[in-house]
Amino acid sequence: MGKTKESGGKGKGKQAAGASEENTSKGKGKAGKAADGLGTCTYVKARHILCEKQGKINEAYKKLQDGWIDNGDKVPPAEFAKVASEYSECPSGKKGGDLGWFPRGKMAGPFQEVAFNTPVGVTSAPFKSTHGYHIILSEGRKN
Repeated sequence: MGKTKESGGKGKGKQAAGASEENTSKGKGKAGKAADGLGTCTYVKARHILCEKQGKINEAYKKLQDGWIDNGDKVPPAEFAKVASEYSECPSGKKGGDLGWFPRGKMAGPFQEVAFNTPVGVTSAPFKSTHGYHIILSEGRKN
């Protein structure tokens, strides 16, 4: 009888923990992000530009700013792809910087942080990781 209660308790405990984990992860930290559904998804689809030198990534970003960002426009993926194929030093540059869908935990620290917190259709500002300098264009998110 004690065993039945124990296993029943564990089952309930797991369900309760699962439910509360879901709630806390959505409500944690910045409420704005949770409301946007940012930072809560499991997969992101993105393009990126990678440069070893900060000067080169800034040049690429300036091109994106001049064409779209400064006007308050979103950079079209096809245009981001052109800049990526011109500037990116990552093998993905040949594919317009397309990284496809990737899960949380696959990319290194700062890259994952930016990729999972950039709203769909938005181009990130340049940032540094252990691999160099990046610009990310978020193309989708899903769970």
